[in-house]
Amino acid sequence: MAATLTYSTNFKVVETLEANVQAASSTNKKITHDQFNTSVTLNAESTPVITKTVNYEVTLSGGAATIDLTALKAAGQAAAGTIDGTGLKIQAIRLKNKSTNANAMTFSEGASNGYALFGASWLVTLPVGGEVVAYLPEGTPDVATGDKTIDIAGTGSQVAQIQICLG
Repeated sequence: MAATLTYSTNFKVVETLEANVQAASSTNKKITHDQFNTSVTLNAESTPVITKTVNYEVTLSGGAATIDLTALKAAGQAAAGTIDGTGLKIQAIRLKNKSTNANAMTFSEGASNGYALFGASWLVTLPVGGEVVAYLPEGTPDVATGDKTIDIAGTGSQVAQIQICLG
């Protein structure tokens, strides 16, 4: 399998200045804040490298689910079955609480063999429709027997969308 990720953030805010803040001779009444945007392309030849990717939905059972990075679902990749991330790092990830859910969802380091995605004991709570996208170039641990799970907590049979790029 070959994978190419085009990762970009476009956080653009246009601020309209109030009349008392503007210079008398200025015709520019707006300031655009976009200087921290990011754009990278990752693949098998890039630095960092990505070699595997998964994109799928996780349906909670009884308000809980666990993502096992050594046995990832390969939805839409029937020939691949499951993908084993052992020895690889998460280079980019997207976690989303679908807008059709009724309640917030929590993503965290797994209780058993937890993966320290954002350091030890990390936890992200997403409101309905909320998502977190992270570009973590070589900033995560290698997936291994003792470092492989991400837990999801919510209510009932909520659905989370997961996208992970490993390399």
